[in-house]
Amino acid sequence: MNPILVILIALAALAVGVLAGFLYRRNVMENKIGRTEAFAKNLLDEATHKAEEQKKERLLEAKEEIIRLKSELDKEVKDRRSEVTRLERRLNQREETLDKKMDNLESREESLNQKYKEAERLEQEARQHCEQQEQELERIGNMTLEEARQMLVDRIKKDAYHDAAVMVREIEAKAKEEADKKARNIVALAIQKCAADHVAETTVSVVALPNDDMKGRIIGREGRNIRTLETATGVDLIIDDTPEAVIISGFDPVRREVARVALERLIADGRIHPARIEEMVEKARKEVDNQIREAGEQAVFETNQHSIHNELVKLLGRMKYRTSYGQNVLKHSVEVSHLAGVMAAELGTDVQLAKRAGLLHDIGKAIDHEVEGTHVTIGGDLARKFNEPENVVNAIMAHHGDVEPKTIEAVLVQAADAISAARPGARRESLENYIKRLQKLEEIADSFEGVEKSFAIQSGREVRIVVKPEDVNDMGTLILAKEIAKRIEHEMEYPGQIKVNVIRETRSVEFAK
Repeated sequence: MNPILVILIALAALAVGVLAGFLYRRNVMENKIGRTEAFAKNLLDEATHKAEEQKKERLLEAKEEIIRLKSELDKEVKDRRSEVTRLERRLNQREETLDKKMDNLESREESLNQKYKEAERLEQEARQHCEQQEQELERIGNMTLEEARQMLVDRIKKDAYHDAAVMVREIEAKAKEEADKKARNIVALAIQKCAADHVAETTVSVVALPNDDMKGRIIGREGRNIRTLETATGVDLIIDDTPEAVIISGFDPVRREVARVALERLIADGRIHPARIEEMVEKARKEVDNQIREAGEQAVFETNQHSIHNELVKLLGRMKYRTSYGQNVLKHSVEVSHLAGVMAAELGTDVQLAKRAGLLHDIGKAIDHEVEGTHVTIGGDLARKFNEPENVVNAIMAHHGDVEPKTIEAVLVQAADAISAARPGARRESLENYIKRLQKLEEIADSFEGVEKSFAIQSGREVRIVVKPEDVNDMGTLILAKEIAKRIEHEMEYPGQIKVNVIRETRSVEFAK
């Protein structure tokens, strides 16, 4: 076969195949496109349908929300209207009430105006009547208005003075009866629980000698031994005609005690010369210092006050050799501590504070001959220096009335100090001070108007005053006694208390002939 023909046939077959394939593919593609268009159309129709349904649902929801909001708004409007209606009703009621009150006020104002006019008219009439009565009284009594007024004022003053005196006497009698009863019970209980020994000491000490020959040995050649002893101890040795005794004189009790101990040891030893004297004095001083410390510790232990500074304890011990009007100051301080503690326990106050203040109240007397000032001021400064509580300092400063007591415990220390000092035999005074106090009592009593004469009796524990009956009435005696007692308290210092006894009597004397 011809190859060209074969090629042509092959080409024709190829062309027919290609055309057939193209036509087949085109047909397939058209089928696919048709199916795709149909599917897309279906999707579009379905989406459109769903959109319509959702639109309808949203419209329904919107309509329901609008209906709900409308109902709520209608309800709120209704509530607002009802509230406005209620407020309008209340306002109307208040307006009606105010109208009624205004009407009442107007009627009251009119009534008050009428009463005011009536009161003015009555006042005018009363004034006229008073003037007429005053004129009539002046005409009848032959007295001016000022004289009558002064007489009335004097009478009222006299009556008021009398009534006040009676009332004061009744109140004071009742208060004193109750207070004295309770105070007596407390003080009596305190005194019963604390019974202290009292020893009257002097400013001299007596040392017994084995024989009178010892006096010459104490004096020494040309008096050198006695001069050495007096110089070393700071006291005076009195060697007189008293048999077998040497008197040691000195106002410093510690020095006097050192001299007594040293002299007794020298006498027992028998070797008396200046060097030995100085050695014995030094040993005696150390021994007395130990005794002072032990005495202070014993006082602290006895009163159960263990937190006191060591320096204050030493000063307490020094008071063992200190006396006040013959009373041992350390024993007095311990007694005051116990008394104050007992009274504080009875009154329900701070017992430890009262005992501490009572123990330290006279601490200034331990060094009052070395430091300027009163023992009260010195004691307060010492307590502050060694960090004592402020209440203790106040009690120390106030126990003689130098400052105002701030606590009940300070007042109890005052009372305990007076009780301890006022015990029979506790203290003694010099004759000169005793006479001065009696004279001062009588001078204070005689300085008051209406006093005829006065007498200080009972060792100055009572002042008896006789008044002029024409100048002082019965009620006036009460006030006079109170004024004299206040002045005695203000101007004098004394232990215990002083009774002021005012006596008024009227005597009428006639003779039968």
